[in-house]
Amino acid sequence: MFNRRLEAILGITDLHSEHDLTRLVEKHLPLSSVESLLAHRVTHAEIYKLIVPRRTLVRRKSRHESLTRDESDRAIRVARIISQAEEVFGNDTKAAHWLRSSKTRLEGRTPLEMLRTETGARIVEKMLLQLDYGFAA
Repeated sequence: MFNRRLEAILGITDLHSEHDLTRLVEKHLPLSSVESLLAHRVTHAEIYKLIVPRRTLVRRKSRHESLTRDESDRAIRVARIISQAEEVFGNDTKAAHWLRSSKTRLEGRTPLEMLRTETGARIVEKMLLQLDYGFAA
């Protein structure tokens, strides 16, 4: 279920393991993954903040380039957290609301804002795991 959800969010196929995610980062995600994220309720502003700056994205589109390794890694980070939130909350609407609501535990920041760094993403993953197991996050 997790892999299928990730495939849909990123617009990719044949995702069977974490190793496949690593290979995707190394090979660089296609720009179509950004379009898939947009179709999955990630806003343009969030794409620009969390994955790739607007001007860079425009340039990549005009040159028909893929995302860089770092941009691919950030896109997968965002997709993994969205996928995990959807799994925990049972639907994309509730997950999107939770991801965009400020949390006291995050010093007033939203879980999506925390995805700017890998460390922040781990905090959000931990919160989602706690929610999934019935602990207050």
